Amino acid sequence: MSDRYDDKPFLRYVDAWVLNAIGALDEPTRAYCVAMEPQLRQSLGKTGSWDAIVAQQMNFPPELPEQIRRIWADGQAKFEQANGRPADPVQFAMIFVDRNFGRA
Repeated sequence: MSDRYDDKPFLRYVDAWVLNAIGALDEPTRAYCVAMEPQLRQSLGKTGSWDAIVAQQMNFPPELPEQIRRIWADGQAKFEQANGRPADPVQFAMIFVDRNFGRA
């Protein structure tokens, strides 16, 4: 199985952006994204923080983080009720990105 990000390195940032929106971005990934800001700015010709660059590049509307938080909260409760275990935020982010942004 190939790595999710092999042919689409920007996808890593989109997944991280969604995780950040739901408050589930782990510190090592956040640190990586921050460290890569200069490369993102240079390669994409954008300005701002990594998450602002992702939003600009993907043309995300300002209300999208709140919409994602609502979807996560609603789905999380339903998943836990149906499966008897907590929902995985990383799995949610990947599925959300794949379904809504065609794997960026």
